[in-house]
Amino acid sequence: MKDTFKHKGLRQQLVNVVKAKGITDENVLNAIGKIPRHLFMDSGFLDHAYQDKAFPIAADQTISQPYTVAFQSELLKIKKGDKVLEIGTGSGYQTAVLCELGAKVYSVERQQELFKKTSNFLPKLGYRAKKLVFGDGYKGLIDEAPFDSIIVTAGAPFVPKPLLSQLKVGGRLVIPVGGDVQVMTLFVRKGSKEFEQHEFGEFRFVPLLEDKN
Repeated sequence: MKDTFKHKGLRQQLVNVVKAKGITDENVLNAIGKIPRHLFMDSGFLDHAYQDKAFPIAADQTISQPYTVAFQSELLKIKKGDKVLEIGTGSGYQTAVLCELGAKVYSVERQQELFKKTSNFLPKLGYRAKKLVFGDGYKGLIDEAPFDSIIVTAGAPFVPKPLLSQLKVGGRLVIPVGGDVQVMTLFVRKGSKEFEQHEFGEFRFVPLLEDKN
């Protein structure tokens, strides 16, 4: 669990790369610069931890590309104390970014192996989500709704209706929608049945898994 000066230097380089790609939110850039991404990866990939790339983690999942994490985080426009639902805890890296931004994070993970690993690991780094849940992301987290914002960190073939319904009015849902390639989509809730939709280009995510039980 070491975080050395070398790691910090590499992180600063990563911040510069992400900035050069168009991320301007200082809070998001600070979070990327602060979180020891190498600790979220298997040791075999340590040399690659601060490249702007996605890498494999357990259970056939990936740790998202830092630019993608920053891009989604910036779209959420998080204010300190916001209640945020994350669908797909994964390695916990995005969860840590949300915590750094001052959000109260509720996160749902479908893979038991990842859920156990990340639930143990995040608190060791000092990142305490309000709630980490093993469950079906398509259903959201009705018991804790409504949320100021919702982020989906896996490719969804369609937009799950429960997620839209669990947003506060004024709330933001950021979700990659599509098959092999997804379009990053932002929904802003304008009223009980009214949503504004914006699209932000193509990304590639692992698929959002549905609970088949």
